[in-house]
Amino acid sequence: MFILFIAVTTLIPIVVRGLLPPEDNVLHIGGIFPIAGEGGWQGGQACMPAANLALDDVNSQKDLLPGFTLKLHSNDSECEPGLGASVMYNLLYNKPQKLMLLAGCSTVCTTVAEAAKMWNLVVLCYGASSPALSDRNRFPTLFRTHPSATVHNPTRIKLLQKFGWSRVAILQQAEEVFISTVEDLEARCKEAGIEIVTRQSFLSDPADAVRNLRRQDARVIVGLFYVVAARRVLCELYHQKLYGKSYVWFFIGWYEDDWFERNLDKEGITCTKEQMRQAAEGHLTTEALMWNQNNQKTISGMTSEDFRQRLNDMLKAHGYDIDNNRYPEGYQEAPLAYDAVWSVALAFNKTMEKLNRLGKSLKNFTYTDKEIADDIYSAINSTQFLGVSGYVAFSSQGDRIALTQIEQVVGGTYVKLGYYDTQSDNLTWLDKERWIGGKAPQDRTIVRRVLRTVSLPLFICMGTVSSAGIVIAMALIVFNSWNRHRRVIMSSHPICNTIMLTGVITCLVSVFLLGADGRFVEPSEYPNICQARAWMLSTGFTLAFGAMFSKVWRVHRLTTKTKADQAKKKIQPWKLYTMVSALLTIDVIILSAWQLLDPLQRRIEVFQLEPSLYGDDDARIRPELEHCESDHNIIWLGLIYGYKGIVLVFGLFLAYETRSIKVKQINDSRYVGMSIYNVVVLCLITAPVTMVIASQQDASFAFVALAIIFCCFLSMALIFVPKVIEVIRHPRDKAESKYNPDVGICKEDEERYQKLLIENDELQKLIAAKEEKIRMLKQRLAERDATKGGPINIPKDSLIVADFVTGEGTSDSAIGGGISIYTRSSRASASDFEFSESYL
Repeated sequence: MFILFIAVTTLIPIVVRGLLPPEDNVLHIGGIFPIAGEGGWQGGQACMPAANLALDDVNSQKDLLPGFTLKLHSNDSECEPGLGASVMYNLLYNKPQKLMLLAGCSTVCTTVAEAAKMWNLVVLCYGASSPALSDRNRFPTLFRTHPSATVHNPTRIKLLQKFGWSRVAILQQAEEVFISTVEDLEARCKEAGIEIVTRQSFLSDPADAVRNLRRQDARVIVGLFYVVAARRVLCELYHQKLYGKSYVWFFIGWYEDDWFERNLDKEGITCTKEQMRQAAEGHLTTEALMWNQNNQKTISGMTSEDFRQRLNDMLKAHGYDIDNNRYPEGYQEAPLAYDAVWSVALAFNKTMEKLNRLGKSLKNFTYTDKEIADDIYSAINSTQFLGVSGYVAFSSQGDRIALTQIEQVVGGTYVKLGYYDTQSDNLTWLDKERWIGGKAPQDRTIVRRVLRTVSLPLFICMGTVSSAGIVIAMALIVFNSWNRHRRVIMSSHPICNTIMLTGVITCLVSVFLLGADGRFVEPSEYPNICQARAWMLSTGFTLAFGAMFSKVWRVHRLTTKTKADQAKKKIQPWKLYTMVSALLTIDVIILSAWQLLDPLQRRIEVFQLEPSLYGDDDARIRPELEHCESDHNIIWLGLIYGYKGIVLVFGLFLAYETRSIKVKQINDSRYVGMSIYNVVVLCLITAPVTMVIASQQDASFAFVALAIIFCCFLSMALIFVPKVIEVIRHPRDKAESKYNPDVGICKEDEERYQKLLIENDELQKLIAAKEEKIRMLKQRLAERDATKGGPINIPKDSLIVADFVTGEGTSDSAIGGGISIYTRSSRASASDFEFSESYL
């Protein structure tokens, strides 16, 4: 079909003239058209008929190229640079001599224009937008009626600025035309202060590149690719859901109007037409104006609408369903091919006038004739006329100077939004844009930084409990001071108790500091809170735990001394206070070094984006959490934890060793040991757990606050509740009751005391038995005296002695009573008296 099409369209000018012109009056030009390829731009399908229409109109002009006829020799390049080079060589090495080459498709034009200079041939491209072709050093004989792709970039920048988009992503096909376009776009974006968030490229499959756009949160995306790749991209962005009210795409404007619905099955597109229409809705296109917008006659005598009608009739004659908007590829560029032929004719006409004055002719041109080639170059460089594509003129780089048109797909069809004149920086806007959702998409996900703070109800709850604890601790300090003369208080060392309560108050105050975050404190003041936390919690722990630790330490020391040492020495209170002071000094040294050398600072932990609470697709929340950290935070925490850990473990050991020991010098040692157990266990649990849950502000605060509160309340309850009860029950300082059973004695003394009580009971029974026996003896003596008729006289040398021995105390001496009875009478027989044991 294409061969027949080419043959017929080539013969049209000849048929119009009615006869074949003589060969010496024909000016031959070569044409390279991409028609039957499978990839790239196959715009020759519409551009070749347009070129033949132009040949017909040029050859019908009597005052143009007088005496000569313009003839086109062409072949199909399929938009393949290798095949295009082959077509060029066939045109050059086969007669007749060619005066100029027409070419389309950027990749083919690149190859042809780079080689044509070797034959002194001017190349005119009707369908090549690659910015690389503007390089005069590389392509010294190239001109093009198709504007450079870079003509779109100023328009894109203008649109980005109009809608307030300062962040853009680029998706490109790995072709030279698009690579150079992107390089120019990047330079312009940098100059305009627009951020390019990512630049993705692909060869044939755009799936990975499109997925990367989603990962980079691209919202405004410029797409640069041929139409076949554009269909794959559109289907992929449908699958990745990169369309709709949150996204805007910029596509190239020279695709056909229904490009997203065509050839889906043929190209293996996995989306339906409806899905493609849905994904294409709302996208923008920029294209150089390729049709004259004014209804005025052009150099050919036609208006652009007259040309459109003639071209449509020709295309319908060759089987294209134009009535149903089924246009061949390259239809938009057809006016460029038409005007390209007119540019050649006008340049040849001007060159002929100059050569005629010199007595030369274009027929004298050869591939080695640089002089005529330069004349042709100068003529086309100065060519200007009004064509069906608009005003035709060439820049010093051989580029077409043209306006840019902006369109948008609304309801499945393209709607013109406006025009942009690069030369005058004038944007004509028609206010016809329609956005899904009623407003222009944002150029990025609006990220709102939200500081995670401790829940206010939780902070109030912990603060209330801590405040109650502080009040109780202060009340206990008053109680401890008021009753310091009482034995129950005095034996527990009231100053140590006050130190412990001061530490408890300090720890409870630190609960407020732990909950003081960005809700209450400015960022500039947060480092001060960090320092206060470290000082209050560390010194409070040292005061509270140190006071208890010093007590169990002294108890352990007393139980390891000999009894003689215990009797000689009393506990010196200053030794207890010295131990607390030593622990506090270590705290001050470490904390001062930390604050001076590597102070705590406000550090922000950033979390992953979260959906907006209000359901806004363009908005996300980025949670942030404040932490108190220094550059060498782990080292300082290791020092603090290591030092405190040693004290905790040693305190636990001492509490275990003295668990059943009671000394009268420290009457609450057992309760102190119980407090140490609880503090150690809670600290060993809290420290590692809080490091794990540090990113959960509520859980971390609640866990630490509850641990502090529980330790403080439990310690106060164990140590002071028995004392309060004792004072209430015995307001006049009587002997210690059962609430203080261990006052003044230790365990060994108690066991010895109980044993002596049992022995005393047994001895009392023996005494009672002996007394009964003495009574009976006295009775018998009395009876015997009565039978003899008189009282019995006991001589002076005879004596009955009853000796009661008693004892008491806590020493090892005998406790109980005994009787010694003996006689010294020479008249009494041994049977009259019984000799008792000397000690009972």
